[in-house]
Amino acid sequence: MKLKQLFLFGFAGLIFLMLSGCANVAAWERGYLAKPQMAVEPNPLQHHIQLHNYFSREAAASTHSADGGGGCGCY
Repeated sequence: MKLKQLFLFGFAGLIFLMLSGCANVAAWERGYLAKPQMAVEPNPLQHHIQLHNYFSREAAASTHSADGGGGCGCY
């Protein structure tokens, strides 16, 4: 019973922690969030090319493509 209570308190704490990250952003502040520096990946095309070059050499670990490839760099 004590483990169940600990789990519930931990889960409630996690929910409250996640909800504390929610905030209303005013319209004039949204420009700061739209800057390229705030993007998760500022250069998505370059990142995709780097991923392709890396995973084309890793035949066994091809997690970013559906077909897997042969390790030769081809699709």
